Amino acid sequence: MSTRVTTEILGEHPVLSAIRTDHELSTSWIRGGDGLIGFGTYAQKAVRGADRFEESSKWWREIRSQFAIENNVHGSGTGPILFTSFSFDENEISELVVPQVIVGRKAGKSWITWIGDGPQPKLHEVKDVHEKPSNPTLTYAQGGLSDSEWMNRVNLALGKIKSGELEKIVLARDMVVTSDKGIDIQALMRSLESEYPSTWVFLVRNLLGATPELLVRLSKSLVTSRVLAGTIRKTGDESRDLALAGSLAKSSKDLEEHEYAVRSVADALAPYCSSTNVPDSPFVLHLANVMHLATDVTGVVNESASHTDIFTLIEALHPSAAVCGTPTAQAKVIINELEEMSRGRYAGPVGWIDARGDGEVGIALRCGMIDESQHQVRIFAGCGIVADSIPEDELAESQAKLIPMRTALATL
Repeated sequence: MSTRVTTEILGEHPVLSAIRTDHELSTSWIRGGDGLIGFGTYAQKAVRGADRFEESSKWWREIRSQFAIENNVHGSGTGPILFTSFSFDENEISELVVPQVIVGRKAGKSWITWIGDGPQPKLHEVKDVHEKPSNPTLTYAQGGLSDSEWMNRVNLALGKIKSGELEKIVLARDMVVTSDKGIDIQALMRSLESEYPSTWVFLVRNLLGATPELLVRLSKSLVTSRVLAGTIRKTGDESRDLALAGSLAKSSKDLEEHEYAVRSVADALAPYCSSTNVPDSPFVLHLANVMHLATDVTGVVNESASHTDIFTLIEALHPSAAVCGTPTAQAKVIINELEEMSRGRYAGPVGWIDARGDGEVGIALRCGMIDESQHQVRIFAGCGIVADSIPEDELAESQAKLIPMRTALATL
């Protein structure tokens, strides 16, 4: 027997991050006010292993086959949605979630999707998520490695680069933040959206963050991947930051790091695309606290590649040089040697896929993993190390990348 799935247009345009329903908030993917937010859980699955992308694709096909879809809105992101949060390493757990209720906004259009025979769920828009600020006391603790120990690992990585073992490696670090009061996940999400509107604010199974990096978007047959590599911290002084943007665009160290990342993405997409477009030079992406070198790589999926779906593209692209290194296989081995921590779903693919196979999947960066008690969150940052890297500079960059989560937590 089929399960009914209904999608209807909404007359109003709610602020996604401020919506509440009778179901608990479960997922989000919001950028600049547009996107998707999910409540409740119709189905979920944990996967792991080398075939986790293929297994996820098969599971989503099975779930979709159970649905009788009545979609009066149409378009990418409407209808039932699968939210995915894959681990960085194949041996860690990845999470798949199909929400019970989904609200979407895009280009001035808003809609609601719900699973089941019941009436359209009622929405409540909270004008101020901080109705009752908790004012928690936050304590910060080093994660797997202290600052000095992590810089030592950067030095070890530089030694391996200079000996010719690899060209680039991304080293991550973590910090543990403990709150004396429960962390309000929706308030945290709202804060990230407010402070970082040009990022994708995501939530899947308590992994919450604001990523500036799009691993892959598939819309019909058009593929897009936004590559970020090369970072400089902003000062807050407009003229000074303009000069820093110019220096970033000319930095041989950052351009080298960026080139490795772009090359890895273009090479990964080539077997599945009839054509690809790689701009000759990157642009500078301005975020609230940092600037990145950025390149949008685009392509058209080969019509003869009927087996190619978004899961195929995710598997081909992950991990890119932007979160792992070059060559990838060697970088992964050395990451396991040097980091002394589990990345979990940090730096893994995170996003959504609809019933037609369209979707947007980013890389889980600038994020934190909130524990089940909601009193502790483990936050992450990573830096690309190349031959010209300086450990002290990389430490400063990692600290800048921790700011989004630290700032958001401080506003609760």
